Amino acid sequence: MKQMKVYMVGLFMLLTGCSATESNESGNNLKEIRIGVQQSLSPLLLAKEKGWFEKEFAEEGIKVKWTEFQSGPPQFEGIAAAKIDFSQVGNSPVIAGQAAGINFKEIALSQDGLKANGILVKKGSGIKNIKDLKGKKVAVAKGSSGFDFLYQAFDKAGLKPSDVNVIQLQPDEAMPAFESGAVDAWSIWEPFLSLKTIKSDADILVDGETINRYSPGFTLVRSEFADRHPEEVVRFLEVYDKAVKWQKSHKKEAVETYSKIKNIDKEVVENVLKNTEPLNEPISENIVKTQQETADFQYRLKAINKKIDVRKVFDNSFIEEAQKVTSEGGKQD
Repeated sequence: MKQMKVYMVGLFMLLTGCSATESNESGNNLKEIRIGVQQSLSPLLLAKEKGWFEKEFAEEGIKVKWTEFQSGPPQFEGIAAAKIDFSQVGNSPVIAGQAAGINFKEIALSQDGLKANGILVKKGSGIKNIKDLKGKKVAVAKGSSGFDFLYQAFDKAGLKPSDVNVIQLQPDEAMPAFESGAVDAWSIWEPFLSLKTIKSDADILVDGETINRYSPGFTLVRSEFADRHPEEVVRFLEVYDKAVKWQKSHKKEAVETYSKIKNIDKEVVENVLKNTEPLNEPISENIVKTQQETADFQYRLKAINKKIDVRKVFDNSFIEEAQKVTSEGGKQD
């Protein structure tokens, strides 16, 4: 867990060294909304492609800036430094972020994540179960949902983290390492799971469904932004809800759009969407319970350096207000 501790120290240094000032504001007038987006096939990408956020916020003279990230932890660095206002990440980064004292709110559930994470191995590798990873090299992005999933899988199989050579690599580094055989397995999320199993010679060793472990995803907002501009947080969720509903009612068009945006085969996109149904709903008590179990697990592993109450960063008030607006016939194109 040495690498994870280094990540946590880095977050604390970032917090103490950066001032969370609103460089995009004059007084209390908002000039720009900054959105962090990952490589996942999220309705955020659809909304970005169609310009829905830009159109909505242009009515108030607010510009929209997009920044792409490899995984969740770098997005938290952006939140801590007040460089982004909104993002979507998996379960593990929010726990590390909360433990590091970063000020953010989880404002909606974006997916349940049951089949969103998994461990890939090469066909014919001889690795048949988690215990076969003993002594092997496994790639994973530090602090990501894939990181937590990997250690949950170890725990289920009775392996100690020290039994496996875990190598911290971001997806753009892990993919060539996995393809070349420099690592024996890769703990990763969609769309990489579908990409490698459909278009390459990889198998999924286990996923969340196999070990009965949810890896939920969340929509986040920077706390200071939410405190200053609560109405814009609701508007953000309204636009995102439009994208979620559009994807569900235009599946064929959504596949074609994602395929074009990310240059991924349509067959892969279809499988990803099947495994990762998008959500935009309040965070349930069951998800709160799952997150608390994950946080307690990470504390036992010393992945975080203190116990946390995950409920303190959940705030369903914005999504509940957004749902009222959309149910009453809010803006639709």
